[in-house]
Amino acid sequence: MDAIQRYFGFEEAGTNLRTELLAGLTTFLTMAYIVFVNPAILGDAGMPKDAVFVATCLVAALASGVMGLYANYPIALAPGMGLNAYFAYTVVKGMGFTWQAALGAVFVSGCLFLAVTLLRVREAIVAGIPSSIRAAITAGIGLFLAIISLSTAGIIAGSPATLVTLGNLHDPHAILAIAGFFAIVALDALRVRGAILIGIVGVTVLSFFFGGNAFHGVFAAPPPLAPTFLKLDVRAALSGGVLNVILVFFLVELFDATGTLMGVAGRAGLLAHGRMHRLNRALLADSTAIVAGALLGTSSTTAYIESAAGVQTGGRTGLTALTVAALFLACLFIAPLAGVVPGYATAPALLYVSCLMLRDLVELPWDDATETVPAVLTALAMPFTYSIANGVAFGFISYAVLKLLTGRGREVKPVVWIIAAVFLFRFCYLGSG
Repeated sequence: MDAIQRYFGFEEAGTNLRTELLAGLTTFLTMAYIVFVNPAILGDAGMPKDAVFVATCLVAALASGVMGLYANYPIALAPGMGLNAYFAYTVVKGMGFTWQAALGAVFVSGCLFLAVTLLRVREAIVAGIPSSIRAAITAGIGLFLAIISLSTAGIIAGSPATLVTLGNLHDPHAILAIAGFFAIVALDALRVRGAILIGIVGVTVLSFFFGGNAFHGVFAAPPPLAPTFLKLDVRAALSGGVLNVILVFFLVELFDATGTLMGVAGRAGLLAHGRMHRLNRALLADSTAIVAGALLGTSSTTAYIESAAGVQTGGRTGLTALTVAALFLACLFIAPLAGVVPGYATAPALLYVSCLMLRDLVELPWDDATETVPAVLTALAMPFTYSIANGVAFGFISYAVLKLLTGRGREVKPVVWIIAAVFLFRFCYLGSG
């Protein structure tokens, strides 16, 4: 026990074993949906769903374990939502490439991702992020979590007339989610330990009585991985038609993961003067995860914004991520039990965390439009374009343009000009895909 405390630095982080384990369980419950959703999405691309399920669990366990043991951050990783949809519906079904070629594209983008990390290019990018944009990234991730959680709970719904509208508040799922949200907020305000986890478990229990949930057992043998293991086609990925795909994967992976790392670390109070102490270790963890995921047979792996739920529970060290890793490994054998937690049970937790993450906006210099407007655009673009990377892009481009137009171009670091130019190239040449 003493060795564990020393290795993860419990005393310095102001945490303990129980808190870290609870935080890991909370994070896992908020992101466990990926082991069922990812196979469904990649299955639409023709990939064997059972093998994708195994690959998803394995790469999430591997990546989260490396993040916990090597980087010592409470940030979990798994195949990313959005990138898996781009993989399946744009690259494979839309552009007509095989899923093997798409996996090859993920692998190549992961190698590029790893190269810029080893060369410390990503570290330079993080160091060059203006303080106002850095604060906005945390708030933007909060807004992103809000729209995800409200949609999952059924409180908001799509509308052809207004894009988004109020959902059916008479639906039992929405009612349970609302009750869970108020319970979590009240318990946390009363300083009850594990308030978020209590809320998730409480709504799950009530779902059996009022939400139509059903218990399907505890254990199940994992299916074979062979149908996707090492099935990537790198040669096809390097053909001319897929080069644009590789670039899109690379850019989204780069800024999506970097933005999430900064946002969650900021929420956990792990930034010192806007920097992460073990930044390069964290960057290496998510870089290698992309390569490993492509070899196992899944789309790009990235840091998960749901890690903020574990951080809010008190997670401050890598033991939180290591707990998530262990639970993903266990999920190979207890998938029926993990699948019993409905999305509307975890949605209240994410909504509460999103509310707390918006407080970073108070740090903005509101009397300087060249700082606050790019920051607000960063925060708003994340939920409205459903992409962290797009939010970062809007922020960098608008920051550079406004500084230039107001004669303050000298305040802009060289890395900001470069990133803004890259994003402009992406939007102009590659479009918004």
